[in-house]
Amino acid sequence: MDGGFTITGLTPAIGAEVHGLDLATDLDADVFDRLHEAFLEHHVLVFRGQTLSREQHKAVGRRFGGLHVHPSRRRPDFEGDPEVFPVRADHDTVLNNGGLWHADVTCDEIPPLGSLLLLTEAPASGGDTLFANMHLALETLSAPMQRMLAELDAVHDQRQDVANYRIDVPPEVELPRSTHPVVVVHPETGRPLLFVNRAFTTHIEGVSAAESRALLDLLCDHIASGVGFQCRVRWEPGTMVLWDNRCTQHFAVWDYRPQRRCGERVTISGTTPPRRP
Repeated sequence: MDGGFTITGLTPAIGAEVHGLDLATDLDADVFDRLHEAFLEHHVLVFRGQTLSREQHKAVGRRFGGLHVHPSRRRPDFEGDPEVFPVRADHDTVLNNGGLWHADVTCDEIPPLGSLLLLTEAPASGGDTLFANMHLALETLSAPMQRMLAELDAVHDQRQDVANYRIDVPPEVELPRSTHPVVVVHPETGRPLLFVNRAFTTHIEGVSAAESRALLDLLCDHIASGVGFQCRVRWEPGTMVLWDNRCTQHFAVWDYRPQRRCGERVTISGTTPPRRP
């Protein structure tokens, strides 16, 4: 027992299940501090049997920081709660949300700190989410490759992400686009990590188009095939997962059609732009 809860690791590299916490109740300062330590250590925390209202869900996110609003919900005419992002797939879904290895909204100048996804409906089988540790993704590259990447910058563009979902956005519509270092430092732990992803990263600056494509393909394939630094989360109704968006990537497996998978995500705002170590 640790501060009112216990922790069981999913893998030595990433992920843990937290037992003995009801996130619908107020967490005292000591319990939250220990939870935050576990978050920084494991990067992905899984909570089972959670029943929260939308406001309680948002309140848990606010313990970690302000709430982030997804670019698709920043329009002045948006109707609904902009701080809550629905996640839904069923027999009519053609392209599921999160079907590429990615970190969320890296196109923002200050990408999100993390997210809390609560599923209210899960398929009887399938629908798992994979998570990968970007510290280890960097560390498992060769030393010469690490030294080269440390000097490079890459462009992250939401226009590429929406294109992945076959959404045609007129050229005059402004979407977030930012340049970040390829290798960045975690703002709380100081540990370096790889910071490119297949969903948002369009190209690496300062090299030819062919070199950029080859490097990004190499890095993204390395992340996708890196089973030694990944974990797999199996969902059930009432499962909530908290992940550190600054040092992980995730992939939502679309293998449960025609079953339904429904939930809501609350995302925590980052505090600083990605920086080199």
